[in-house]
Amino acid sequence: MAGLYFEQFSVGQVFDHEIRRTVTDMDNILFSSLTYNPAAIHIDHAYAATTEFGKPLMNSIFTLGLVIGVTVQDTTLGTTIANLGMSETTFPKPVFAGDTIRARTTVIELRDSKSRPTQGIVTFEHLGLNQKDEIVCRTLRGALMMRSPA
Repeated sequence: MAGLYFEQFSVGQVFDHEIRRTVTDMDNILFSSLTYNPAAIHIDHAYAATTEFGKPLMNSIFTLGLVIGVTVQDTTLGTTIANLGMSETTFPKPVFAGDTIRARTTVIELRDSKSRPTQGIVTFEHLGLNQKDEIVCRTLRGALMMRSPA
């Protein structure tokens, strides 16, 4: 199993995730279509050319999902029970088709589950970075994690 159990995490632990992904215009249009987001800033090149960005912005929820997704293999694959929520999510820099996104995760907090003795809660800070090492996404994610089998 690739994911880590609750006891294998420590506060301050950092993961620089190996998987990187160059995002495309098709990713943006498909994701925006699948989620019923018709915002012209994402899907209309002619409109986007008239904005301060000059081209379509990647859908921020796609960016958030991608950043969290590329962290799974190193941290929670097969050992997470559920995501409990994301908070303090920000997008400090825009993402455009052609950008290459990678992620860094830091373990912020560990706590026992009060109602589930075989599980614990890990708070992760996920950072999404582009090819210029600029932060394009930041979120705190609470995850309910399995403890090691007895």
